[in-house]
Amino acid sequence: MNKVVLHFAGSFLLLTSITHADNWPHWRGESGNGVSSTATPPTKWSATKNVRWKVSVPGLGSGSPVIWEDQVFVTSAVGTGNGKPLQFILFCFDRKKGDILWQKTAVTATPHQGTHSTNGFASASPCTDGKQVYAHFGSRGLYCYGMDGELKWKRDDFPPMNTRNSFGEGSSPTLEGDKIIVPWDHEGESFLYALNKFTGEVIWKTPRPSATCWATPLVVEHAGRKQIVMNGQSVARAYDLETGKEIWHCGGQTERPAASPVAADGLVYVGSGFRGAYLGALRLDGRGDIKGTKNVAWEIDRDTPDVGSLLLSSGRVYFYKEKAGVLTCVDAATGERHFGPVRIPGLQAIYASPIAAGGHVYLTSRNGTTVVIKDSAKYEVVATNSVNETVDATPAPVDRELFIRGEKHLFCIAE
Repeated sequence: MNKVVLHFAGSFLLLTSITHADNWPHWRGESGNGVSSTATPPTKWSATKNVRWKVSVPGLGSGSPVIWEDQVFVTSAVGTGNGKPLQFILFCFDRKKGDILWQKTAVTATPHQGTHSTNGFASASPCTDGKQVYAHFGSRGLYCYGMDGELKWKRDDFPPMNTRNSFGEGSSPTLEGDKIIVPWDHEGESFLYALNKFTGEVIWKTPRPSATCWATPLVVEHAGRKQIVMNGQSVARAYDLETGKEIWHCGGQTERPAASPVAADGLVYVGSGFRGAYLGALRLDGRGDIKGTKNVAWEIDRDTPDVGSLLLSSGRVYFYKEKAGVLTCVDAATGERHFGPVRIPGLQAIYASPIAAGGHVYLTSRNGTTVVIKDSAKYEVVATNSVNETVDATPAPVDRELFIRGEKHLFCIAE
């Protein structure tokens, strides 16, 4: 396996003094809103500047890295594809140096269906609770490993997905308490699963009247009960975490949604932007069909995101227009615009979702450029950076580091 690790002068002394105060256990972070409340990563870097290490990752994957203490986890599908078998692998890297601590081939399989030319076969992000790490390869199965790489259980008996236009799979699972929530929206029978995270056994399985969706579930708490909010074809829905029963639903979403929701202060924000535009701020105390009721706090019908998810930080909601580098920021309580839509210089096609850390918002384009702006009601560019390779995965901020998964490499950005 080819590996390139870049070390810089004085880095050894710096690395040995690092203390890890935070983790990034899920592709949208500690709250699911795309925010780290403690990280202060650099705002300036290049393909060589402020790169603590850079390691090659074989195969293709757009799942984001997740970090727990000294371990960084990334998934990939390794092989030539084109109707030939692929190895679906979970990699564990040493956070300090970038060395591979272990790698596990979950399964070797030939995908039953193709994928979009810009999508691979390992698009879902892993997740971890610090005791176990979960690698989700969609139709190829869900695999649970110990932090040492020992396989604990697997579920490879789900029915195969048939995605719209053979665009491929990509929804990530979500951990909550003793459950792992697995979405299964496609052109066949769609479901939402709650599995026992220790055994993989089905706790409940709820049918969903939805076609292909690439969003990830968000778990929120309201009035002492936890709800799972899930985007969907034309309709967003909320389910009771304990029973899987639907609590409320709200129409207005567009076709083949991909953006995942965010939530705070009794409101959940759900949006989509393919062949239409919709973003709604929905109150969590609703029941049944809430469209057109007081449970819809506000709505926006233009410039909403397609692939990139929403960002909710400091009482502000940030979102792209479709897949373009055009950003809008609105007040989370009222929906009133702070700024935008504004075209961000350097950003083109967008797959990665925006994140916030250390008073800044990080906006990453497929061309490898990340534009850093102030996390503020006023639009202000701080820096424009590039790792000089395609980036589809959402970066992960932890402590004073930023982990960027590119098409060929995993980067640890740090001063």
